[in-house]
Amino acid sequence: MQKYQPLFLILLLVACGNGSKKGAGAGERVLTVTIEPQRFFLEQIVGDRFTVNTLVPPGGSPETYQPPPSVMMDLGKSERYFQVGGLGFEEAWSRRLKEINPDVTVVNCSERIDLMEGDGHHHDEMEGHGHHHGDKEEHSSHHEGLDPHVWTSPRTMKPFTRHMVEEVIAIDPRNEAQYRANYEQLMQLIERVDSTVQSLLKDLPSRSFIIYHPALGYFARDYDLHQFSIEFEGKHPSPSQLKELVDIARREKVNTVFVQKGFDRKNAEVIASEIGAELFVIDPLAYQWDEEMIRIATILAREADE
Repeated sequence: MQKYQPLFLILLLVACGNGSKKGAGAGERVLTVTIEPQRFFLEQIVGDRFTVNTLVPPGGSPETYQPPPSVMMDLGKSERYFQVGGLGFEEAWSRRLKEINPDVTVVNCSERIDLMEGDGHHHDEMEGHGHHHGDKEEHSSHHEGLDPHVWTSPRTMKPFTRHMVEEVIAIDPRNEAQYRANYEQLMQLIERVDSTVQSLLKDLPSRSFIIYHPALGYFARDYDLHQFSIEFEGKHPSPSQLKELVDIARREKVNTVFVQKGFDRKNAEVIASEIGAELFVIDPLAYQWDEEMIRIATILAREADE
């Protein structure tokens, strides 16, 4: 707590000072989201009636990100801050954000979603490694230990974006008809992505995959897949954990290893080589959410078409 005090004072001073709005001109209405996929959804809803800013820049990690003072100043001019809910810094910084910018309403977009347990909070044949499937898992009522990566499944994005549109209408009711029309188009897009992904994943030679950071838990759950993570409780795996993962991968006939853009590829390359699988770099934080979801499904389905 003490290490944050100097930065907190800087944020408070900056928030009280004058400054120009980054990415928005004078008089423009501003909304803020945490990650780029959220900006994709929100911009489909609001069109050009709001400027949508993203807290975590492209290439940044929401697990470890700490917003600089300039970002906090921009947030103070936003009419809503749409959190994913439970992502890295969101919980730790939300109280400070409210103290610095008391007029900003914070919206937890995941509060209507039945959240899954995260990596390391359930027991499988491999302790601590993500192994999510079609069955719903028990979880605590607290955000701690829950998987926040809800945007990686089209099916969880329906209640997520419904919450978004309701908040937008609350602050701009005069344009409700337009927002609802935009939202219906967005729902059609999400339905198309869901249908396409479901079709691609219908007949797979293996329904298991390995990923460095366990970000595809909801994707795996909703499409009856099995996710195994290389990362162990947020840390690099030990040699014994790697060996255990290799043994499971061989038994599950895993042919796909994912590593997220910006992550260290070394362990993923070692495992892929050891089990004879292909390694693919994916970007679940990409702005073009629909294209990335279909791309991930297409990679998993590649051998079914051969």
